[in-house]
Amino acid sequence: MIIFFMVFILTFIANDTLKEKGTIYLIPVGKVNEDLLIYLASQLATQFSDEVKIGKAFPQASYAYNKRRNQYCSDLILRELETLDLEKTKKILGLVDLDLYTPGLNFVFGQASMGGRACLIALPRLRQEFYGLKENRSLFYERALKEAVHELGHSFGLNHCRNRKCVIHFSNCLADTDYKKKEFCKACKKKLLWRR
Repeated sequence: MIIFFMVFILTFIANDTLKEKGTIYLIPVGKVNEDLLIYLASQLATQFSDEVKIGKAFPQASYAYNKRRNQYCSDLILRELETLDLEKTKKILGLVDLDLYTPGLNFVFGQASMGGRACLIALPRLRQEFYGLKENRSLFYERALKEAVHELGHSFGLNHCRNRKCVIHFSNCLADTDYKKKEFCKACKKKLLWRR
């Protein structure tokens, strides 16, 4: 029993020591509210125990616009984010204040390259005003944080969780996003630790 415990501790220390060092970059695609970027950078640094920097804004994604749908294709934006060459990049989180879709879905709150270096979130549908309701900034920021953590979780290789309270649980609608917490459940935290 003691040997097992010592092996576990040494493995944990080695994993932490060998953990990939780098920075999570927040990249606004087009114009994104600076206060939101600062809030997310602070919260994500705590959540992932990594350095988080706000990078230079990426140009508006006119190349991804689908006139027939009046939306922007998230796959095309994600592909562009993947090409960014940033110093000591661990992950890239794009923030887009545009309504996004991916083929086969009406819309997406975000998208990630599973186990890849880039992901993005779409802000419009996270706002109460999108649905004709009164603005609620704190709720909007909370939703944006949950979606950011969710998509970064995918970029670290986590699949959707069956625990409805876990941040990596699939959100089919905003009620799902509002119901879940902004953190990973214990099982997903453990998986995340070993995948970093």
